[in-house]
Amino acid sequence: MAPRKAAPRRRAKKSFTISAIEAGTALSLAQSSGAAEAVQQALGGNLNAALTSLSSNVMGNKQKIIGTLGAAFVAKALTKSFSSGTLAKLGPVRIRA
Repeated sequence: MAPRKAAPRRRAKKSFTISAIEAGTALSLAQSSGAAEAVQQALGGNLNAALTSLSSNVMGNKQKIIGTLGAAFVAKALTKSFSSGTLAKLGPVRIRA
């Protein structure tokens, strides 16, 4: 009788992808909403001031936030036509459109 072959073991992927458009949109929205300042206030124990600050920043930058979201939507629609979708590869990190 022939010896059985061992079942192939699955290995975890050693790379991960980051969407350039989504990462840029998230950074822009975080900056526009003043999220960093609000988090600092919340960590300091002043939750009311953090929420008030976040709310006023979002209402003050409403047009910029809407523009950012619109631009991200258009960019995602345009990049659907890319064949590979990968913009750069930095070691285990792949940056896709």
